Amino acid sequence: MRIAILSANPNLYSTQRLLEAACERGHEGVVVNHLNCQVMIEGGKPSVLYEGHELDPFDAIVPRIGASVTDYGCAIVRQFEMMKVFTTAKSQAISRSRNKLRSLQVLSKAGVGLPKTVFANHPKNGNVTQLIELVGGPPVVIKLLEGTQGIGVVLAETTKAAKSTIEAFYGLKKHVLVQEFVAEAKGSDIRALVVGGRVVGAMKRQGLEGEFRSNIHRGGNAVAIQLTPDEEQTAIEAARALGLKVAGVDMLPSDRGPLVLEVNSSPGLEGIEKATGVDVAAEIITYIEEKIRADEGDMVGV
Repeated sequence: MRIAILSANPNLYSTQRLLEAACERGHEGVVVNHLNCQVMIEGGKPSVLYEGHELDPFDAIVPRIGASVTDYGCAIVRQFEMMKVFTTAKSQAISRSRNKLRSLQVLSKAGVGLPKTVFANHPKNGNVTQLIELVGGPPVVIKLLEGTQGIGVVLAETTKAAKSTIEAFYGLKKHVLVQEFVAEAKGSDIRALVVGGRVVGAMKRQGLEGEFRSNIHRGGNAVAIQLTPDEEQTAIEAARALGLKVAGVDMLPSDRGPLVLEVNSSPGLEGIEKATGVDVAAEIITYIEEKIRADEGDMVGV
């Protein structure tokens, strides 16, 4: 098979591992910078150009779309979908997962456990206090809708600090979510890597002392764990609800069960592979093989 890894940086760990895994399994792996792609739209013949030249056909793509270029990246993925190329993450699912509010709404409808969260248009002064009280009062977590890797996430210990933070974000024309602080998590969270409807690896991430964010990008550390049946089922349901076949599901352990914080459509592989020893890249390539084989079998039976 010919497999394209859509990535703006060919030197990233995740990109290199996917390329290696594809080649090790006898496929032709190609890194394609989606930012250098153009879409050609004409009746009945969609195509993707790369630096002005039409790309040779691919059997599958693995989108690794950065958060800052979601819209453009999704347009490229959508074009490949129109060309009947298999993708590990459809454009609509990527877009849905990148919008924190939209993804929480979808997960809520699916019955997935979530931290209590409120969102409102720019509230007047008195209403800010009401937002804070709706999630149980301080401390509260305030999140930018577009933040990634722990950036744009603030823990406000008091109502006064929360009001100041919310007002500052609104002053910058930014929309925020106000979320309950789950104290029993003690600065840790769980990342489960879901591939093709099953969890292939999981790790517990612990933030630095005094740091409530556990992201490895923020200096946290990670160890492999065995998920409880409830945690495993929650991760699978969260990925399914958002339509993602490959996803990193972040959960908080809580007294009322696992609570999903975020579902990442382009999860980094370095942390999970090093913590668990699982060859996640190979799991993704194997999933592609199985899906394409199944699709070919369906065509034969037509």
